[in-house]
Amino acid sequence: MRIDPKTTDKVSTGVFYLVAAGFILLLVFFVGYILYQGRLRLNLNFITSAPVFMKAGGGIAPQLFNSLYLVFLSILITVPIGLSAGIYLAEYARQNRITKAIRFCIEALASLPSIVIGLFGLLVFVSMTGWGYTLMSGALAVSILNLPVITRISEDSLRGVPHSYKEASLALGATHWQTITRVLIPVALPGLITGIVMTAGRAFGEAAALLYTAGMSSPKLNFSNWNPLSFTSPLNPFRPAETLAVYIWKVNSEGLIPDARQVADGSAAILVISVFLFNICSRFLGRLFSNRFLGKSK
Repeated sequence: MRIDPKTTDKVSTGVFYLVAAGFILLLVFFVGYILYQGRLRLNLNFITSAPVFMKAGGGIAPQLFNSLYLVFLSILITVPIGLSAGIYLAEYARQNRITKAIRFCIEALASLPSIVIGLFGLLVFVSMTGWGYTLMSGALAVSILNLPVITRISEDSLRGVPHSYKEASLALGATHWQTITRVLIPVALPGLITGIVMTAGRAFGEAAALLYTAGMSSPKLNFSNWNPLSFTSPLNPFRPAETLAVYIWKVNSEGLIPDARQVADGSAAILVISVFLFNICSRFLGRLFSNRFLGKSK
């Protein structure tokens, strides 16, 4: 019995549409449930106030600030190293056993569970350095988690630039390094920005690696003291720092405050919204830079 190719194509297309619709409905249900459960805490007072020990009515201001500050520190560490590694692999590395081993290590590192990175950070950044549970320890652990992602994104973005751009630059007398910095990186910038912002969102929602590095407590921060050497200063990277994702786990597991469930639901809603904002920003910035370098008006 002969099957009509057009019928097969329509059936296959319908199956793919059905699977895609199922995933979208699942995502909408998941996000909608979290936002609905935390709707009562989506207000300015909850975001700008600090938790109250053993009392109801606290907020998440220190935890939210710690999460943003940790993302900032991890980006400062990850982007220079990851971009340099991507440039080396895309422009300088030869196809031999060494580069194959490097790429294999990158793939293996990218597939490691975050809890393993956290245990490594506990051993190296917390114990061996003597720093203890600090923001810097957490930022270094998250940097290890995101470094292979940034490296692959950088390499793929640079390889995605048309080869004619490089040939034209070299033909005009530019050196290889000038071609990389003034032609390849600007053209690949949309992909690089998208990857950086998406990894920032991943770091913002990370919890497992930070349980063993940044800690589950935070000193009472004095937001009028911006001296990074002061222990109570928000800018001090060598202080314990409970992030928002860790705080959600802590509130749910300990239940020491009367409104623990409401605080956890509100914190989860803020976390989901923040991650969505990171993804929206990545798309917006990627499109903005792409239009700019391609000469489009919109």
